[in-house]
Amino acid sequence: MDYRKTAQEIYDHIGKKENIISAAHCATRLRLVISDNSKADKEYVENIEGVKGVFFAQGQMQIILGTGVVNKVYDEFIRIAGVSESSKEELKKVAASRANPVQRLIKTLGDIFVPIIPAIVASGFLMGIMEALNFMVNNGFLNIDTSGSIYTFAQLFSNTAYTFLPILIAYSGAKVFGANPYLGAVIGMIMIHPNLQNAWTVATEGVKATQKVWFGLYSIDMVGYQGHVIPVIIAVWVLAQIEKRLHKVVPAMFDLFVTPLVSVFVTGYLTLSIIGPIFVTVENGLLNGIQWLIALPFGIGSFIMGAFYAPTVVAGVHHMYTIIDLGQLSKFGVTYWLPLASAANIAQGGATLAVALKTKDQKIKSMAVPSALSACMGITEPAIFGVNLRFGKPFVMGCIGGAFGALFASVTGLGATGTGVTGIFGILLCLNNPVSYILMFVIAFGAAFVLTWLFGYKDTNVSEKTESIEAVGDKSTTEKSNADDSVLYSVSEGTAILLSQVNDATFASEVLGKGIAVIPSKGEVVAPCDAVVETVFDTKHAVGLSTESGMELLIHIGINTVELNGKYFTSHVKNGDHVKKGQLLVSFDMEKVKAAGYDVTTPLIVTNSDDYKDMKILSEDSVTPSDKVLEIVK
Repeated sequence: MDYRKTAQEIYDHIGKKENIISAAHCATRLRLVISDNSKADKEYVENIEGVKGVFFAQGQMQIILGTGVVNKVYDEFIRIAGVSESSKEELKKVAASRANPVQRLIKTLGDIFVPIIPAIVASGFLMGIMEALNFMVNNGFLNIDTSGSIYTFAQLFSNTAYTFLPILIAYSGAKVFGANPYLGAVIGMIMIHPNLQNAWTVATEGVKATQKVWFGLYSIDMVGYQGHVIPVIIAVWVLAQIEKRLHKVVPAMFDLFVTPLVSVFVTGYLTLSIIGPIFVTVENGLLNGIQWLIALPFGIGSFIMGAFYAPTVVAGVHHMYTIIDLGQLSKFGVTYWLPLASAANIAQGGATLAVALKTKDQKIKSMAVPSALSACMGITEPAIFGVNLRFGKPFVMGCIGGAFGALFASVTGLGATGTGVTGIFGILLCLNNPVSYILMFVIAFGAAFVLTWLFGYKDTNVSEKTESIEAVGDKSTTEKSNADDSVLYSVSEGTAILLSQVNDATFASEVLGKGIAVIPSKGEVVAPCDAVVETVFDTKHAVGLSTESGMELLIHIGINTVELNGKYFTSHVKNGDHVKKGQLLVSFDMEKVKAAGYDVTTPLIVTNSDDYKDMKILSEDSVTPSDKVLEIVK
């Protein structure tokens, strides 16, 4: 491969130097911040030799090149462009500064809610299960002892995350806004303090206690903020502003005592007297507007939202919908929004599967099949960015399928008892009406599949450039040696999962190659076979290996952990080292990486998997480095 030629073509078709603000790379992607996205010819760049995909995300143009290629193309690119090297952190800051206020707001909401989604999902699932059990017990379908400890405790656990939601939001929000997260948690506790009346009880009984504030100027309701979201976020933002300013002006010897005291008291008083009452009204107005839209005659509002949900995923604004879900759960006991989102996600999977079955292009097929499965699990980025948007019409047909599924969900009054999970497993949040959920699934998926099959995709547009990409690499590599690397072992102790289950579009769509991933239970990554270390990345989060027979491997520790710039990672090998199966490659502080907000799932990718007939998964369960996880069929 001519790395300079590839770099030159990229440079020429993204608007050249005057359109380039900053450039960096991670283990697999060239990451560019450019002035004007419209000046970049995305379609041309996708077909440049060596380029495996292009998408815009996080304020960056990300060009997927793969391990061992990206660093060489990057070196040539910065020489041609005449720009200096940027660290990943510098690039991240530049990209954030390019975002408009709405994009920054939406990113902030995502940063707050993404870390607490597992807690919300756990409670949502348990609430759905308990509701189904209660229904079966009350109607005589099931005879179990409801006074037993398991049933009683499960009932107690089921709504815990929602009861104490303001604390979770306040803690996470404080970290995002730069405040002390424990002071943030205190603000959340104040907002649901036992001395305040329970918001849900007041909503039922209608009796409120009041308190005069601001020296008797007016009265406020002494009601807690259980289930509310927007007032909590605003309160913690105010806390952060006060705390940061106090740190600057309070002498160091008094800072420990004065800053927390003043920050909590002032924020708490402002919250209960001004912020809470105002923003509860704003939040209720938003929820009422959404509910009005969903309740429009003949389901027209839901039809529209089902069609436009996927475009909001492309725009990266879908994290804001968590506010709607949580608000509706608090107000109605269920969220009518999540089924609409689920219909939209499922439909994109149906459109992608139609492409997969209709195409004769093996590269497209190998990307589309796992992407369709991923979308049906609720992770749509591989399907949307890797397949549907690439061909255009499948994305539109997926949107139409989502609209029909959402229409059905609205007409049948389908609601979910929790949030955070869509697709197949979303049914666990809809056990109050599982038949409607299944029918919604069939309608959304089926409509998108049929429309894409009939009108959305013709397998006649494979360009010469694409064909040349498929020809990249020495196809004789499987004949280089008969070395025994036909089986790869786990790179860590933990749980093996399919690549399609990895929460990253690039890995899940297998655009970098086939493989498997491990969710580690121990902060050690070892060699999956005898190999040579080709690349240890500066950030130590990824290692490239090659075997004697020519197999090329990438071990990528965590998702987006490049942003840590090597913090918490220790490399035990260097470029050129010969390693044995099970030899320690990298160790890392797993708990600190998690605490920093990163997913530690570790993909093992065969980056030249096109050179082999097939790859068989040998384990999808608990594994150790002595367990076989992948068989290479040569």
